[in-house]
Amino acid sequence: MPCGGGRKAQINHGPHDIILGVLPELELDDVVQLRKPHPCGGYEWKVVRLGADIGIVCLKCGRRVLLPRRNLAKRVKKVFPRAGCNSEEANP
Repeated sequence: MPCGGGRKAQINHGPHDIILGVLPELELDDVVQLRKPHPCGGYEWKVVRLGADIGIVCLKCGRRVLLPRRNLAKRVKKVFPRAGCNSEEANP
């Protein structure tokens, strides 16, 4: 009988091993739409800080919030690139 009893090794994954939603590449001044509205009723936020925590500002009321990158990845519904950036102009 082979060493190990002939069974394949099983790897037990804990709840923290699950890879959560990946945040798309963000740049300063991008606008993101979140899944749930802010208490003021706004869905759209402007990115003002990048790093481990992402700083966003509500476009309706001006409230500034810092969210960990992982939490923001779960909440983002859509990303609108900043107004001055067109991919069509970059590739003639």
